[in-house]
Amino acid sequence: MSKLTICLIICVLTIISYAWGKLKMGTTALLSMAAFVVTGCIDAQTAVGNFANSNAVMMLSMFVVAAGFNRTQFVKKCASSVNRIARGSLVMVMMGYVVITVILCQFIQSSMVVFGIMSPMLLASCEDLKVSPSKVMFPLVMVCIATISILPLGSGATQFAELNGYLEANEYTAYTVGLMDPMKARLPMLLAVGVYVIFFATKIAPEQPLVPLIEVKGKKDGKEALGSFQERAGYLIFILTTLGLIFQKQVGQPIWVICLAGAVLMVVCGVLSEQEAVESIPWWMGFLFVGSLTMGGALTQTGAGEVVGNVLANAIGSLGNKYLMGLVFFLVPFLLTQVMMNRSVITIFVPIAILACKSMGANPVGIMILVQSACLSSFMTPMATPAIPMCMAAGGYNLGSLMKQSVIPAILLCVVSVGWIMTVFPM
Repeated sequence: MSKLTICLIICVLTIISYAWGKLKMGTTALLSMAAFVVTGCIDAQTAVGNFANSNAVMMLSMFVVAAGFNRTQFVKKCASSVNRIARGSLVMVMMGYVVITVILCQFIQSSMVVFGIMSPMLLASCEDLKVSPSKVMFPLVMVCIATISILPLGSGATQFAELNGYLEANEYTAYTVGLMDPMKARLPMLLAVGVYVIFFATKIAPEQPLVPLIEVKGKKDGKEALGSFQERAGYLIFILTTLGLIFQKQVGQPIWVICLAGAVLMVVCGVLSEQEAVESIPWWMGFLFVGSLTMGGALTQTGAGEVVGNVLANAIGSLGNKYLMGLVFFLVPFLLTQVMMNRSVITIFVPIAILACKSMGANPVGIMILVQSACLSSFMTPMATPAIPMCMAAGGYNLGSLMKQSVIPAILLCVVSVGWIMTVFPM
């Protein structure tokens, strides 16, 4: 039996275990990781190295930063202000948070970081409105994921250059991607997600958490309030961390360093005790993320992604209809990126899209952006992106509730993306 076959079998069994729910997700992730290593689908050094992955450090650090910020009165004051402006309407509250989140997503190229910034404030709004966090956390993370870098601001201004780099690398420079093309292609996706989240997503979300929520214990549960220094320090650390993430290039430090520094300062300045900081981290979610990295690495090392891509490239020319071609180039990367890191899927499928168009003498710009859009819309499984495990911990979701909430927006994004992009960027 080939390693590719073994890898696919382990992936299927892992997903079944997640859905079955008899084992904790973190336990399943670690067992899956061990299986990939023992069968040689991924080398042990690479697998162990995932525990030190920069995204893992960033994700766990943001939980501590968010917990510290949540201890301050500032969060409750902001949430009360939002609720007062919204006059207690959950629709209006979601509209306000969607607008702020979309703006942040244009400057911070990490859905996980944006979610870590916005979720404490939305949680406080929910407490004030007596609404369960399970109603709003998945809708929030959808906005964080699907609207990253859509506008030509911040990180979005570099999208066209990256795509042109793929065209040059594959020697197909008869066509180029313009600065505004990614926005032109993905703006309907932003509008569709915004409308869906504001008016419909909370109605499908579960009424109450299905798994226990992680809460910081200690001072928050007792009567002791933060002192004036700790209160001000909590504001300042959170604000500086956020500004550091927005202006990360100017700061000159990796994102994980900025997040980790914020987490350490929350403890050093007394906003959180060491015990509170440790208790604010859902370690099962960290194990889940490490296991997901290992699965993605195994799929890449065994060549599963390339096999799927080659089959796709061979079959695409026989479809004959540009909308069917677009549908295939959206669906396959979209499904793969639920179990592989989106950067890996982009690296595999954008060149395949270019070569397929090159063989037909077709314009590849729309197909390239369509593949990119599909890979940046991964929200259906906990393996899709680090923001999803964070969302599951904050909203108390199991895999079943996650999938239930994902189906309608997935279909919506597919229809909107394929229909619009294949129309405005004809092949």
